[in-house]
Amino acid sequence: FRRGGGAPAPPLHMSRAVCRRSERCVVPLVEAGDCPAEVGVYLNRLSDYFFVAARYAAASAGHAEERRGDDKAGPATGRV
Repeated sequence: FRRGGGAPAPPLHMSRAVCRRSERCVVPLVEAGDCPAEVGVYLNRLSDYFFVAARYAAASAGHAEERRGDDKAGPATGRV
């Protein structure tokens, strides 16, 4: 899905991006044994939450998000 959805969704998408970046930084720490594996799991679930929250915020505000053209569902239609 493309980012969008009016005013409430973009900050949630940005939060998800920051969370994913944090998750990528934690992976080497987990592999080295310097950080519990649960931290990586938590960050992954948190990014999932931000994704769902952004979609919900967009839908609640009446803004449809567009499908990306490279997904398996077919070309972008502008509908959700």
